[in-house]
Amino acid sequence: MTGALGWLLTAEIQVAGSPVLVREVVGNVFGLGSALLGLRRLVWAWPVGMVGNALLLTVFLGGAFATPQAHDLYGQAGRQVFFFGVSLYGWWRWTRTRRLGTAAGGAAVAPRWATGAERLGLLAAAVVGTALAYPVLAALGSWGPLPDAWILVGSLLATYGMARGWVDFWLIWIAVDAVGVPLLLRGGFYPSAAMYLLYGAFCVWGLASWWRASRAIRPDLTPIPSTYSEATA
Repeated sequence: MTGALGWLLTAEIQVAGSPVLVREVVGNVFGLGSALLGLRRLVWAWPVGMVGNALLLTVFLGGAFATPQAHDLYGQAGRQVFFFGVSLYGWWRWTRTRRLGTAAGGAAVAPRWATGAERLGLLAAAVVGTALAYPVLAALGSWGPLPDAWILVGSLLATYGMARGWVDFWLIWIAVDAVGVPLLLRGGFYPSAAMYLLYGAFCVWGLASWWRASRAIRPDLTPIPSTYSEATA
């Protein structure tokens, strides 16, 4: 394969004497851009993140794509696929919120803390999801299947929480980053590990920003209708 796409799939740089794929760096830059746009509650957070997901999928599937790392992280690869699907939902939901004008200041979502029942649902999904993902990843030969399972499940829950506008999703991301940094460092995925570390600090900022926004929202703010027909009824 030639041209810009061929270069992107094969180009490497040296970091501390180790080869690193350019597409891993670029994919993480798109991920950071998505996080920045999400902090500002802009719809563009979703399509930008999806580009990063597609690039990082090729990084973590070393068996199918040429990578300098010796490890396959199937949980990391799988979460890029799930991210893509959840991002479509988030893109649709935020676009509808902006169109209906249910968020203040032209933002695409009105932040709020999850209810007690919603938090219990997140906790149950985290436990059950990790327990189910672990044996699957172990059977596939994923390196570090238990932390990889949590990163997969936690990332999906955080992305879903972001789509719903729950402030709590930042806390889930912090928990994911706390596990992801040491795993990626041991696996030699240095740009991704560095990005996870940066994300951890960024999530603290995002948590504070969304928390302030949730307190500024009017208490009588009308919830998003479950269907478009309800909004026009």
